[in-house]
Amino acid sequence: MFDQTMNHMGGGWGLHGLGLIWMLLFWALVIAAVIFLVKAIAGNSGENQSGGASRALEILEERYARGELNEQEFEEKRKLLQRRQ
Repeated sequence: MFDQTMNHMGGGWGLHGLGLIWMLLFWALVIAAVIFLVKAIAGNSGENQSGGASRALEILEERYARGELNEQEFEEKRKLLQRRQ
């Protein structure tokens, strides 16, 4: 009787083992997605706060060096950027 029950249920590790593998795979993907999202959000906020402002200042300095901005425009925009940091 025990043999018939085991055969009916997929035998030993048959379907149960496959279900376990799928469950572990599912949870591994969920955990990986959460880690990815946390890193993406943390990376973006850090970039916007420090890296974004320093890059904006670099662009402003490049525009001033090319003569696209006069000294007054440069100083006004530089002060605005410094206030946002």
